[in-house]
Amino acid sequence: MKEFYAHGKLLISGEYLILDGAKGLALPTKKGQKLEVTSQNDQLIQWESFDHNNELWFSMSCTTDFEKTETTDPEISKHLITLLSEAKRQNPKFLGSGATVKTHLEFPREWGLGSSSTLISTIAQWAAIDPFLLLKDRFKGSGYDIACATAKGPIIYNIENQKPRIVECSFNPNFIDHLFFVYLGSKQISSEAINSYQKLHFDKQSAIQKISSLTDQLTNADDLISFQKLLSEHESLMASILNTKPVKEQFFLDYQGAVKSLGAWGGDFALMCGTKKTPSYVLEKGFDIVIPFRDMIFY
Repeated sequence: MKEFYAHGKLLISGEYLILDGAKGLALPTKKGQKLEVTSQNDQLIQWESFDHNNELWFSMSCTTDFEKTETTDPEISKHLITLLSEAKRQNPKFLGSGATVKTHLEFPREWGLGSSSTLISTIAQWAAIDPFLLLKDRFKGSGYDIACATAKGPIIYNIENQKPRIVECSFNPNFIDHLFFVYLGSKQISSEAINSYQKLHFDKQSAIQKISSLTDQLTNADDLISFQKLLSEHESLMASILNTKPVKEQFFLDYQGAVKSLGAWGGDFALMCGTKKTPSYVLEKGFDIVIPFRDMIFY
């Protein structure tokens, strides 16, 4: 049996504009997805996917030429076969015989930490191909999540000349214990959020320069006060571009510390700066999942 692993992801800065070349601070999460493969002497792929509670949530059986398929979810099967067939196109030796495959997701699927990107990464590892090429032309997105999947720690990510640029960075600030991730419980569909963003009209080049500068400053912030000011500036800029209320105005108006939306706005997680009292404050507001930075991020 062979095993492949990919980390989940969180994007601290650069959301949306990272699609157009802005720098983003991207963080791999401790929890991700594992893919186990056992080769078989036949022409069948037996696929089972297990959630974070180790419960089977999806299964598929198909031939290696993808002609015959049995599945618990036709839509997911279509997505999976698209990935496998593209991987086989890129590496004709891939899936020369059958296989029993099991995937194990370590975080709840609804959290938006990268159930798709971790799958793409592990399939690419299995097929011995470039994960960015597997992503390209098939799925929307900048690819920062693919970069996080195999990152050894925090990275600065941007697209340069239509290619991913990945720079490792030592984002381990002395105020790390003042940072929390709050699950907002409103999963966004990334492709739809991207479509909405691409229809907006604004001074894109100016915004890209500002966001890239903020990313550099956030990465090198020496103290919590400076970090919070930069987060608030980033949040304000994106709110004006997206014509959307910042997450603090929506849910945490009386909160003293900085709050920043992450990823697709209004979606999965927000970053909060605070104290030991922050988790109890968040719980009082009706949000029951608060995760300290140290417990969430792989670094």
